[in-house]
Amino acid sequence: MSTLTHAVHDSTTMLRRNLKHAIRYPSVGLGSAMMPILMLLLFVYAFGDSIGAGMGGGRGTYVNYLTPGIIIMGVAAGSMSTSIAVCSDMTEGIINRFRTMDITRSSFMTGHVIGSVVQTMVCMVPVVGVALAVGFRSGATPLEWLAAAGLLTAIAFAVTWLSVALGLISKTVESASNKPLLIQFLPFLGSAFVPADSMSPGLRWFAEYQPFTPMTETLRGLLSGSEIGDNGWISLAWCVGIALTGYLWSRSLFNGTTKR
Repeated sequence: MSTLTHAVHDSTTMLRRNLKHAIRYPSVGLGSAMMPILMLLLFVYAFGDSIGAGMGGGRGTYVNYLTPGIIIMGVAAGSMSTSIAVCSDMTEGIINRFRTMDITRSSFMTGHVIGSVVQTMVCMVPVVGVALAVGFRSGATPLEWLAAAGLLTAIAFAVTWLSVALGLISKTVESASNKPLLIQFLPFLGSAFVPADSMSPGLRWFAEYQPFTPMTETLRGLLSGSEIGDNGWISLAWCVGIALTGYLWSRSLFNGTTKR
């Protein structure tokens, strides 16, 4: 068996392990879906009429504006479960068991990342369903829906690698659950809930140059069937940069903690 084949086989085994954990303990995954759903309902029914009126429409206008930001926030929130799972494996001794087995070291992290991406994408289905139930309407073509799913997968892949690193540097599961909060909070400081143009100058500058704003605008353009401009390329560049940073950081940390 070649090295590549061995690595793929080991990663598949680790992926199966993590998916079984997700099925056995669904509460963590459901939390990734419940928070964006609750935020969606809160903003639509508590603030939808007033904010929608300020945008030149009504609640329906705001639902269409808000939904892409909520979905992005949900994808970011899914990173918390990855950080917790990685830290749990590192602190509960399973790594010592893996050391005695003939497995590829990187398969541990790869299994966590792919499993988390799958779980996050599944959790976004009920979020989209609730958005449709409260009035979200999309003008996207099937190809644009497919592009939107690809964008969300890329974002999930990027933030999950970063979350793996955060899980590796955490000493306890509690601290691992807190470290990804910044990732989850960043969409709030972008154009997820209100246009960046309506913010104060300092906050507007931050919103325009942080990664989640172009991601949100790209998803919003794809789901509405409108132009996305340069936001698409900027979003992909951010995804590549975040994923590469998270991967290199995670590999360095993991090799340091598992060396004999």
